Amino acid sequence: MDTLLDALQEGRLIELPDNDKQDALQFLAHIIEAIPSVPNGTDVAGLVLKREETYNTYLGRGFAVPHARVSFDDDLYCAIGWSPSGIKYSSTEKELVNIVIMYLVPTNQRNHYLKEISNIAKALQELHNEDALKQLSDLNSVRNYLLDVMSSAKTIVGPEARARMIQLEVKQSLPALDVQTLTNLLIEPITIITGNNFKPITLSQNKELNDLLDNYSNLFEALNSNGSFEYSGWKVLKRNSSVFQSDRATYECIAIKMK
Repeated sequence: MDTLLDALQEGRLIELPDNDKQDALQFLAHIIEAIPSVPNGTDVAGLVLKREETYNTYLGRGFAVPHARVSFDDDLYCAIGWSPSGIKYSSTEKELVNIVIMYLVPTNQRNHYLKEISNIAKALQELHNEDALKQLSDLNSVRNYLLDVMSSAKTIVGPEARARMIQLEVKQSLPALDVQTLTNLLIEPITIITGNNFKPITLSQNKELNDLLDNYSNLFEALNSNGSFEYSGWKVLKRNSSVFQSDRATYECIAIKMK
C-alpha cells in the first residue's frame, strides 16, 4: 500500500469537481499524466475509459479502483479523488462511490499493483468505516482518514504471521507427505474478488496462476461448491471469505502445485 500512501503524502488527493464518473476519471488521469516521469503522450484517460467499457472497477464500500496498464517500465503511480456527494459508478450498482483510486500500472509493476489492491481490499474489510467517511466535510480530514486506515492496514497481518498461517493451513489441508514431496510444492496465497456483472479479479504474485484463473469461466461456482477445486495442476483451497454490499465478495485462498 506504499504507492497509495505516497500519493496521499505528496498531494495527489483531490476533491472531484462534480459527481460525473467520466469527468472524475478524466480529471484523475490528467493528474497522473502530469507526473514528470510519465512519458509525454501517455493517454491514461483513454486507456482507463476504454477499460471501463469492459470491466466494472467498483471495489465495494464506496471505493473504486480504475487503472491503466502501459507497456513501458516505470514506478507504480496513483491519484485519488474524493466525491463528497458520491458518484453513481455503474447502472447496476446502487451504492455511490466516494473514493476513486486510479493507478498507472507499468509492465514491471504488475505484481506490486496486485499486492496493493489486495491490501486495499483487506483495509476496507477490516478497518474502513463508511459512515465516518461520509461525514467528513473537507479534503484534509479525508486525507487524514485514509492515511490512518491504510497505514493501520499494513500491520493487520505482517509477513511472518501470514507465512505461519499459510503453513499451518496447508499442513491441515493436505495428507501426510514426505520431505521430498514437500520441497517440490509451490504454495501461493491468492485473493479473489467476485461480484455480479463483472469478471472475477484474481490477486496473486504468481503470473501463471493469475492468467489461469482469469480465464477460468466457472471460478465463482468452484469457490462456493465445496471449499476447494483443482484446475490445470493447481489445487485451490478457500481459507475464508467476506461478503460486501452489492453482492461483492472476497475470497482468501491458497493455491498449491507440484513443481
